[in-house]
Amino acid sequence: MHTKISAADRAYAHAKQAILGGRYPGGELVSEGDIAADVGVSRTPVREALLRLEVEGLVRLYPKRGALIVPVSQQEIDDVIETRRLIEGFTARVAAGADTRARAALVEALTARLAEMRARLEPGSQEFVHADRDFHRLVVAAGGNAILTGLYDSLRDRQLRMMRAGMRGTDRMLRNIEEHTAILTAIRDADPAAAERAVHAHMDHAAELLGAKR
Repeated sequence: MHTKISAADRAYAHAKQAILGGRYPGGELVSEGDIAADVGVSRTPVREALLRLEVEGLVRLYPKRGALIVPVSQQEIDDVIETRRLIEGFTARVAAGADTRARAALVEALTARLAEMRARLEPGSQEFVHADRDFHRLVVAAGGNAILTGLYDSLRDRQLRMMRAGMRGTDRMLRNIEEHTAILTAIRDADPAAAERAVHAHMDHAAELLGAKR
């Protein structure tokens, strides 16, 4: 049995993907009518979708004009990296200190994501990006705090826009794999301090790439 996706959800998914993927670049004003035509729905569900995106900080609504795609600012970059450092450092410590059974299950899942990253080592590979995101989310979810996991999801969406400008070359991808391996090793070895250090090193490199404060 297939769950029917509402018109608002379809409009939301379409607009969000267009923003994160760069089809709607920062600073562009997009009308409700344009989105409605693209998705094949009326303007009412589009309006609902844009309200959700405004809450997420991706658009700013102007009545009767449309939605301004909020450009990525340096302050946003700094804030995202700093918040990810706090969330992922903490949850990596928790994951590394979990009981043997929970840690073994997490290590197995993380190992599978690393294998997928290695198999998708091609510049611009969306499969690599998804495996990368899944790796981090597994660690965050292992912290057992649903609020932190939800916050992490919104942060990763924001960072996806930030990372589009030529930051997915093979060298960067290989370094990502190396840094993820260090996180995995620390969790497997039940070393909370090392897990947190590995996450912070990974975030330091992301900050360097994005010009964020460290």
